[in-house]
Amino acid sequence: MNVGIAKYIIAIGAVLMVIGIVFYFLGDKLNWLGRLPGDIRIEGKDGGGFYFPIVTCIVVSIVLNLVIVLIRRFFG
Repeated sequence: MNVGIAKYIIAIGAVLMVIGIVFYFLGDKLNWLGRLPGDIRIEGKDGGGFYFPIVTCIVVSIVLNLVIVLIRRFFG
């Protein structure tokens, strides 16, 4: 196994651990995540519906890209 790949796997594991700890301790304060303005929500009469969190996906994508850039600078 390549040493560079091992460093990325360790970094990803550390990031996932931090995210898990944040959600564990601050989960009740992060209830706005998934309910941002611009998220598409269509509710049906019979309790069904459609939900697509497009703005939340964009925000998560930006944050993950920033994390990846920081990891590359730190390990690269």
